[in-house]
Amino acid sequence: MIGAVRIPRARRFATARIEPDRQVELWERHNAESLIALACRPPVARPFAAVEVNLQLERVHLARVRGTRHVVERSAELVEATPTEAIAVYMTITGEAVFEQDGHRRVLRPGQLLVCDADRPFLRGFGRGLEELAVKVPRSEFSALTGLATVPTPVVVDVGPGENPHGRALARLAARAVRQDRPVPADEQAVIELVSVLAASDHVGLPVAHRAAARTFIEEHFTDPALRAADIASGTGISERHLSRLFAAVGTSVPGHILSRRLDAAYSMLTSDAASGLRTSDVAARCGFTSAAYFSRTFHERFGTTAGGVRAGSA
Repeated sequence: MIGAVRIPRARRFATARIEPDRQVELWERHNAESLIALACRPPVARPFAAVEVNLQLERVHLARVRGTRHVVERSAELVEATPTEAIAVYMTITGEAVFEQDGHRRVLRPGQLLVCDADRPFLRGFGRGLEELAVKVPRSEFSALTGLATVPTPVVVDVGPGENPHGRALARLAARAVRQDRPVPADEQAVIELVSVLAASDHVGLPVAHRAAARTFIEEHFTDPALRAADIASGTGISERHLSRLFAAVGTSVPGHILSRRLDAAYSMLTSDAASGLRTSDVAARCGFTSAAYFSRTFHERFGTTAGGVRAGSA
């Protein structure tokens, strides 16, 4: 296994300590640099407060955004000046979000997500403030899986209990990756595959949909030391042989992927407050390892350092 894998840390930006007359300016600058360039318009003579947690992975960007009442616009001029070349997903947690693009108006409520092309002008309004998750996927990655250059029409999906399983899986992945307490590193390829399935299911082959479902099952169960390929295949509704082929097609194996997810989760836990008071062996056990020696060896192979070194470096 190739070592020196880097687990990125989330960054937090807030307007609370910024002078009131510069809050909007610096909020816009932060979003342009970290997520998507937008013009922000809060109500006149009303205080504006916003917080954003950003996590930049190798290809995908994840964020959790909270703010008071305001409107944001991505105009044609802004698109031309600052293209993102990306597909965006917005998942409403609290509040209602109005979305307007190409003459169509939609209202997103808690438990819904929307997929759109971030380089097509749009306007969003939050009359009661907002809390949401955002995902930005490079257009090149989306096109590689779907054959499409854009999302021609915004797609709205319900992600509540019993609703779209791919949408629910994406929401869980993003939420766990950007939470402040005990974040779980996101499976980046799973995010890309889930967004592609949600936005263009008719253009995504069954192997991608099946692999996304398998990755999702693994995300929910990799801390179980007894997790086997047979369990994943059964939970995904495919054969073990087909499951093996799906992961081989992207240069890995089912056991290798499970191991990577366990190691990444352990690394993240070791650098968070969640590991305080825990021995390294306890962290390993919580992430699905039954052998401390095997954990130590594979951890060093993946990250180029020891678990103890990671823990000491984050103290």
